Amino acid sequence: MPNLLADIQNLLSDLISRYSSRVDYLMIRLEQAEETDILLRGDKVETLSEGISIGGHVRACYKGGWGLSSFNQLTTIQERIEEAIAAARIVGDEQTILAPIDPIQAICKLPLTGTDPRQISLKQKKQLCDHYTQLLKSVDSRITTTSVRYSDSNQKVTIATSEGTLIEQSWVDMEMRFAATARNGDTVQTGRETVGSRKAYEDLVNLDTQVKSAAERAVTALSLPAVKGNTYTVVIDPILTGLFVHEAFGHLSEADMAYENPDLLEVMTIGRRFGSEDLQIFDGAAPEGHRGSYFYDDEGTPATTTQLIKDGVLVGRLHSRETAGKLGETPTGNARCLDYHYSPIVRMTNTWIERGKTPVADLFTDIKEGVYARNWLGGMTNGEMFTFSAGEAWMIRNGKIAEPVKDVTLSGNVFETLADIEAIGDDFYWDESGGCGKGGQNGLPVGCGGPSLRIKNVVVGGES
Repeated sequence: MPNLLADIQNLLSDLISRYSSRVDYLMIRLEQAEETDILLRGDKVETLSEGISIGGHVRACYKGGWGLSSFNQLTTIQERIEEAIAAARIVGDEQTILAPIDPIQAICKLPLTGTDPRQISLKQKKQLCDHYTQLLKSVDSRITTTSVRYSDSNQKVTIATSEGTLIEQSWVDMEMRFAATARNGDTVQTGRETVGSRKAYEDLVNLDTQVKSAAERAVTALSLPAVKGNTYTVVIDPILTGLFVHEAFGHLSEADMAYENPDLLEVMTIGRRFGSEDLQIFDGAAPEGHRGSYFYDDEGTPATTTQLIKDGVLVGRLHSRETAGKLGETPTGNARCLDYHYSPIVRMTNTWIERGKTPVADLFTDIKEGVYARNWLGGMTNGEMFTFSAGEAWMIRNGKIAEPVKDVTLSGNVFETLADIEAIGDDFYWDESGGCGKGGQNGLPVGCGGPSLRIKNVVVGGES
């Protein structure tokens, strides 16, 4: 079974050769995945499964029109090729424009630094979830609901294209999510933690302190006063910075959001200033060891590091080959799909704001009344508008962290907020807990990073 995909690479090349003359571009993707999924709600086991899946898809492009056909029976691959070609020829009526890349022949595997989760039994993984469940429940009798989720996936993907690319790439991804809800009468508060890794199973064990903190935050928040809604100068920690740069700015940098939207393309004009000269924003799969890291994207484009904002000025955006071709720019290796059921679309990988020079303690200086927000509880974006909920928050009074508060939401316009960044901390943290959603492809692993930030004029929601 593990060698199945490698054994049929010659077949892929033969099929590509046979059918490629009928379209402008043809790609076959084969995928083998081994997955574990465990979900505990309180003491109830809602999911406990292991599985192996094999499937693939065919993508064809003709006169700018795309056809996709997916399958999980390899014996039907020729029929699926015919379907994808037929669909592309029906919808194609313009010109196929794909930015050029060099053909690649490679076999590559993202290295683990510790234990492969496939070496750990399902029983042991379940015992780990049980342990964390008991930790959450033990914090306080007011904890009424808990959930613990464990997932791991080993994927091996083979891509063959009509341009001569033949790549086999494999990786392991792991994630655990924890939540605890506390209740006191009609007052309900929730704390959450998420941990992810592409390095080692050991990264998911010995998390007792982190797991308990989720429940402790929920209990503590029951008796906290709600923040008074107002516009404040806010200091956010690196985790919220990572969430902000990914959700509020990163999605607007994905070129498929812009190239068919003239208004957004005008806003995201290369060379436009969005922040101070200290602001540097990047995205890239090339940095090793993060959840959005890989060697090649799902079109066979090599991973890169793309600077999006340099010295406060927009200098780049994220591309597939099609968006790069239509905008006359260079592919960045950001075409990704969740699995073989979907087409690759432009997605972030690891997105971060570079660390600054301001000591973190100095970020609070001269703030007469403000808010210090840490960690994330939830959030949403709508175009250039965002709203995020902080996991923890304190008032800032006369330059010092003061009393804790709850129900803190941060809202604003991303471009105004970037311009309102007053100082960038000299700290930095990578958050590997991200699972990004776009176009129905939810839970794609990503990394986010950044330093603490001081931002003026942030709308903070709370009690009126």
